[in-house]
Amino acid sequence: MDTFPLGSHTVGRVGFGAMQLPGPGVFGPPRDHDQALAVLRRVVELGINHIDTAQIYGPNVANELIREALHPYADGLALVSKVGGRRDEQGNWLPAQDPDDLRRQLEENLSTLDTDRLAAVNLRAFNHDDPSLPAVLDRDLFDRQLTAMIAARDEGLIAGIGLSNVSADHLRVALERTEIVCVQNAYNLLDRTSQPVLDLSAEHGIAFVPFFPLGSGFVADNPVLKHPAVVREAEKLGRTPAQIVLAWTLSVAPNVLLIPGTSSVAHLEQNTAVRDITLDDDTRRDLDAAA
Repeated sequence: MDTFPLGSHTVGRVGFGAMQLPGPGVFGPPRDHDQALAVLRRVVELGINHIDTAQIYGPNVANELIREALHPYADGLALVSKVGGRRDEQGNWLPAQDPDDLRRQLEENLSTLDTDRLAAVNLRAFNHDDPSLPAVLDRDLFDRQLTAMIAARDEGLIAGIGLSNVSADHLRVALERTEIVCVQNAYNLLDRTSQPVLDLSAEHGIAFVPFFPLGSGFVADNPVLKHPAVVREAEKLGRTPAQIVLAWTLSVAPNVLLIPGTSSVAHLEQNTAVRDITLDDDTRRDLDAAA
């Protein structure tokens, strides 16, 4: 399958994440403004119709670049954002989880992107004990958050509701109240903590959009790309380690959508080329055993 439903949109399984367009630490202006615009315009030229962003990327920077490069937006382009967090003046990532916060962030996304409606917005939950793990369900808060998200959808501000950094319990509770069109959780070759969430998403026909599919972008020494099985398969197939990992991630389940990000046109083209990579059974087995 080359495409999968994202709510009312049908998108290619390889999209683009705008997180790397702002400056270092996803904070401040890009190192090269013109290059950032060139990347976004090349995204559309490559036939990518799913762009993931957030007002907190910058803040504002990613959204403003998207608007400058691509507005007015092409028909069928799915712009997806997220709410639930904020940045302080030092660039720290902080939760902003109250329903009023979610509504304000949603309106900020619409304003900076200059659009009346987003294809989906993900409610990003936070694990206060360990931010690297999915959040623990707080039923009262989550119910109030869902009420705010449902209201935004019913008003036509968003076409679909997504969840991010959630447990399978979050997803089950949400599905009791409303349709969920996508789930964004950390997932990669070496970190499959969210496998139950992926499986539940697949069962309900919900797009699963892994973040950090190549490992965290905030660590200097990336164990995913340096894993011996990845390096071996990359050399065997004449591909980059990143391409091998992304191709493996696509092969995990048909509901997986990729949103690899970059600030380089050449890197973007390499990422997009994974659409044409098919891993044989032996390669899949070797990589499946890497965790």
